[in-house]
Amino acid sequence: MRRSPHENVATVLVDPEILVDLELELMALDLRLWPVHSAPICVDGVRTAFQIRRQLLMRHQGAWDLAAGWVPVWITFGGRWRRDDDPLPWAAHRTLWQVLDSHADHVRFHRRLGGVRPLSTPVEPSV
Repeated sequence: MRRSPHENVATVLVDPEILVDLELELMALDLRLWPVHSAPICVDGVRTAFQIRRQLLMRHQGAWDLAAGWVPVWITFGGRWRRDDDPLPWAAHRTLWQVLDSHADHVRFHRRLGGVRPLSTPVEPSV
């Protein structure tokens, strides 16, 4: 049985105060930030975001309570990091964790990747 197509993601709670700045920093490294509430693969993004946030907060039994109003996001890897069907290189992981560690006061995450249905980036038509 074949596994359904998926995309590797880091699930992160982000302080809304740094959301835009973090997204721009990640873009420069060919990493993409997708707020779960508006992700194109979510039928009910608001509900999905609520459930992810709640699950992460409950798992930490009060240790992450300051993140109760933060935005759940998925961070994916752009083409620079992909090599056909090969696994992501460790440099991709290291780069992502270093960026997130540099914002430790404003993000909460587990140092592991999960999988979601492929998120597509809109392609602008060529002229």
